[in-house]
Amino acid sequence: MAKKKVNISSNSKDKNTSALPFPKGKLLAIGGKESKGEEEQEQTEVQRLSIDFISQEILKRFVEELKGDNPLVAVIPTASGEPEESAKSYVDVFTDLGVKDVQVIDIRNRVDAQKEENCDIISRAAGVMFTGGDQLKLTAILGGTRFLEKIKERYTYDDFIIAGTSAGAAALSTPMIYEGETNKGMLKGDVRITTGLEFLKNIAIDTHFIQRGRIIRMAQCIATNPGCIGIGLEEDTAIFVTNGKNVEVVGTGLVTVVDGMNITKSTIHEIKTGQPFSVCGLEVHLMADKETFIIPTFEQLHA
Repeated sequence: MAKKKVNISSNSKDKNTSALPFPKGKLLAIGGKESKGEEEQEQTEVQRLSIDFISQEILKRFVEELKGDNPLVAVIPTASGEPEESAKSYVDVFTDLGVKDVQVIDIRNRVDAQKEENCDIISRAAGVMFTGGDQLKLTAILGGTRFLEKIKERYTYDDFIIAGTSAGAAALSTPMIYEGETNKGMLKGDVRITTGLEFLKNIAIDTHFIQRGRIIRMAQCIATNPGCIGIGLEEDTAIFVTNGKNVEVVGTGLVTVVDGMNITKSTIHEIKTGQPFSVCGLEVHLMADKETFIIPTFEQLHA
């Protein structure tokens, strides 16, 4: 039985009357180390121990959502320091899952991102996969290019799916956390934030969330802008987003939602860089596989 969707912020507006369209496309943001059908010795501890673990569950969901008789999947390894190896792993797994047409778009600089042949692949694709690596490479190389604009057009107007794992997931949102000490994050200035690719606005996504102890750096991110919602994705765990706001959890681990709209006290604006911050009234939700929720949305007054 499907579970009732929960609006995670009681004081938010949820209007369908916005002048701006809800996207027809879908997002699959993955926390990293998703199962690709590896042998047991290559699995994470949670994958080995969880009785709910399903091999290749998240990537199977991606393939199931592709539209068309012979859908084309574009793999984009721009974030990776080893793009050939990173791309090959996804070409192999998608081929194993029955996708006959998988193409790699090897964009390594802004000149590549302006090439018409790369945009043409996006025009024909049913979905794209952003690999892991460094999310700042994605924003610095793709931001403001025709290539990124083409992906946004497809996501907005077509039944098109965008997936990203690790850095590829973190870059899908705005604001985007791109650097920070995971064992710190409690000192003002520890967390560095910039504009992401903006497929999800007013959402901050962080990955490897529980494994790398990133709750404090997410709390600092949200304390600086309580109008944003923080979504922490654990490894082999994803959120599947439709209509730009309806979220389903997919995978082995937990999704952590950090909501700062009801913060009652914060010192982040008062203290000096290098000092620990205080924040009270943060709401934290933990959600497992198949849980659903609605991201708070506000009526857009302008584009």
